[in-house]
Amino acid sequence: MQAWRVHRNGEPSEVMRLDEVDRPTPRDGQLLLKVLAADINFPDALLCRGQYQVRPPLPFTPGVEVCGETGDGRRVIATPALPDGGLAEYVVADEAAVLPAPDALDDAEAAALHIGYQTGWFGLHRRARLQAGETLLVHAAAGGVGSAAVQLGKAAGATVIGVAGGRNKVRVAKELGCDHVIDRRTDDIVTAVKDLTGGRGADVVYDPVGGDAYTKSAKCVAFEGRILVIGFASGTIPAPALNHALVKNYSIVGLHWGLYNQKDPAAILRCHQELTELAAKGTVKPLISERVPMADAASAVQRVADGTTTGRLVVVPGLAAAARAGAR
Repeated sequence: MQAWRVHRNGEPSEVMRLDEVDRPTPRDGQLLLKVLAADINFPDALLCRGQYQVRPPLPFTPGVEVCGETGDGRRVIATPALPDGGLAEYVVADEAAVLPAPDALDDAEAAALHIGYQTGWFGLHRRARLQAGETLLVHAAAGGVGSAAVQLGKAAGATVIGVAGGRNKVRVAKELGCDHVIDRRTDDIVTAVKDLTGGRGADVVYDPVGGDAYTKSAKCVAFEGRILVIGFASGTIPAPALNHALVKNYSIVGLHWGLYNQKDPAAILRCHQELTELAAKGTVKPLISERVPMADAASAVQRVADGTTTGRLVVVPGLAAAARAGAR
């Protein structure tokens, strides 16, 4: 089968190589899946660079979430077992972690529902305790992680303020359902948030960016607000001034979604059931900006790494073959 593999660490477009490899063999408690769609996540870029918290042995295949088909024809979503990730024609996954793909979503949308939306749900509901009527500020609102938080925030009854960079991303954030959108390239985020909230600030801040985004969040978070630390897409890990959190009376809340697989796997299932119901109602629907063939996976991962994309890029292994068949 074909699989993208990383033989040395570096930028995705430079170190990813499409190889012919043996089809993986599942061990006890695992399933072999035919990959229908593989969602690209920022951690895939970090894996290529050797900067992720998990460093699989070289060579490895990136791709941390897929929609796949089991041997008996079931459509499922899963997180493949590294070092054999999802940017391949077949993967193995632990059977206990395989979830049914929602019928309301196509393959690409189903592949994008898992990590980003579970992160959003656990962050907003379990960690930040977002309440209806509160104000939610979402950084990178037009991106894959941010777009999920926007939809889940609206589903929870919050007023959502999105932050995006540039007119195209601002437009996308508005179309996702943001009540207000701030263009970080032209607007002062702190002033805009305070103006939009009558000086109160945001009750919950969803921050997958870090760096300057975190610094500005601390200046416009409300009394008893919660800043959710999701990740550091900016490449800069902030060093919070804890005296500032004390003086302003706000909380800094971390989220490592993967720990729930170890500490509370039943909560993962409950979350998936709720997300499936929201998808059936049309309340949440992953924003797929592009479906790309297997041959273009490396350039797609690079674009995600560079922060130039909106929503999700999803690799569909059968896309090129289907297009050729249609042409005939």
